[in-house]
Amino acid sequence: MSTLPARPVETAPKPTLRRLSNPHHSNRARGEPMLWLCGGSLAVCLLMVIGLLVLVFWQGIGTFWPHPVVQVRLADGSVRMGEVSRQNSFQPSTEQLAELTPEVRAQAETRLVDGWSSRRQFRTGNFDLTNHHYYWVPDYLVAEESNPEWAVLIERQTWGRFYGFPAELRIDGKAVATEPSAVMQRLQTELEPVLTRFHRIEAIRKVEIGGLAEREEDARLAARAAELRYGKDSPRHRAAVAEFEKVAADTSDQGARFDDEIRELQRENARYAVLLKTADGAEKELPLDAIVRIYAPNQLGFAGRVGVYLDRWREFLFDSPRNTNQEGGVWPAIFGTVLMTLIMSILVVPFGVLAALYMREYAKAGLVISAVRIAVNNLAGVPSIVFGVFGLGFFCYIIGGSIDSLFYPERLPTPTFGKGALIWASLTLALLTLPVVIVATEEALSAVPSSMREGSYACGASKWQTIQRIVLPRALPGIMTGMILAMARGAGEVAPLMLVGVVKSANELPLDGAAPFLHPSRSFMHLGFHIYDLGFQSQNSEAAKPTVYTTTLLLIAVITVLNVFAIWLRSRLRRRFVAAQF
Repeated sequence: MSTLPARPVETAPKPTLRRLSNPHHSNRARGEPMLWLCGGSLAVCLLMVIGLLVLVFWQGIGTFWPHPVVQVRLADGSVRMGEVSRQNSFQPSTEQLAELTPEVRAQAETRLVDGWSSRRQFRTGNFDLTNHHYYWVPDYLVAEESNPEWAVLIERQTWGRFYGFPAELRIDGKAVATEPSAVMQRLQTELEPVLTRFHRIEAIRKVEIGGLAEREEDARLAARAAELRYGKDSPRHRAAVAEFEKVAADTSDQGARFDDEIRELQRENARYAVLLKTADGAEKELPLDAIVRIYAPNQLGFAGRVGVYLDRWREFLFDSPRNTNQEGGVWPAIFGTVLMTLIMSILVVPFGVLAALYMREYAKAGLVISAVRIAVNNLAGVPSIVFGVFGLGFFCYIIGGSIDSLFYPERLPTPTFGKGALIWASLTLALLTLPVVIVATEEALSAVPSSMREGSYACGASKWQTIQRIVLPRALPGIMTGMILAMARGAGEVAPLMLVGVVKSANELPLDGAAPFLHPSRSFMHLGFHIYDLGFQSQNSEAAKPTVYTTTLLLIAVITVLNVFAIWLRSRLRRRFVAAQF
């Protein structure tokens, strides 16, 4: 049997793909310009945020670093001495140059570069003598410049900083040291006991005498309450009046003893004073108990500067403000900010979660629910000052006034809750941040798979059991996200707080060690309002500018710490419910 020869298999040639020259298939059609536009927009946003943070960090972290003291003698013979805070270039006007004498003008013109000159801003202090905190010194007017060895910087309880030279240390009006080195050495020895006595005086006034005044006020209010409840001639009222008179006599005797102790401490402190001379020759006698810190900046080494820097940070974080909030610490503001934010979070999360639960899990879709959702979304865009006005009228005057009438009639007309207070500030900001929590919670609930609900129903669980054991645990990370956003916004709000509780200075913290421990009716300090007060309400905004940056840095740090704690809690919840991550 013959076999036919194999027929070669012909393979068809592969078609070649040609790029169609369609003008619509361009880079613009593929969206590459939009890609670059989106990426560029993100880069610009990041640069702005990072630039803001770098500026605040750089200015804030360097506020407390001690700088050398510079003394300059100007061409007109006047002397300026202080720390250089800023430097820039400017172009002197023709009028400014015309005011100079011919010799000074000729010398100034040789120092100008194309009509421009540099100038430095000196923080000269001594406000009680000069009525100025700062002076701008053009370099073309400087005839002589030096760093005096014994120039000292004194931070005072009032009037701000003082720059000068130690001339004498006086005890009982007699000079016990006259050389600068001897004055400084003796001053460091005598200053500590003087400051100890000063702080003892402050403690007596605030704690002991303040406690006596509070005790007497409680007895008076008890007598007033008995009069309102039982009548002016009732036995209970007479007993309360007798108790008040007894307490008043007792507190008067104890107060007299405390007054004697204060006068004795003040008399001892009045023996010590230091005589200072300014750069222009003026003299100033300063009591030692008016000094907070004194040092010679031009004699400090690196270790000494670090010591002053850290001591200033300690004072800033843990002491109370002084000198109309321009100096000292911000501990009451830190405490008030954190406490108000925590109370606000505790108040807003339950209400926001319950509202979102009802709208997502129980309510039927319809016109009413759609209107509520639109209202919630629009509520997020209402200016914060509107919430402040509402909080003042509703919470402070209506609810607070009603509480005063029902439970504190003896204190009227002085309000207890019918004024700005911690509780009303927390409720106002809770109302402000409620839309954020509702929207975030709804999104978290909708992200839980329906199959998990159906499986729970198939096992015989009720709707509430399904929500409690299946839906809510897996939606907790999303709910925590809403709480984080609410905390971040609420902690930085200032406008509504100005109406419902925040004050420039608070003598008492809203949380202390005496029952009932938490005092929601007290006003409080806030870091955001403190920044506003320093920047716009201070005696000299230029002098307060470094503290503004430092307080801003601190506020950012406080909000970051609160958010980091909430993010850590959210991450733990996510790890617990890995299957429900979204």
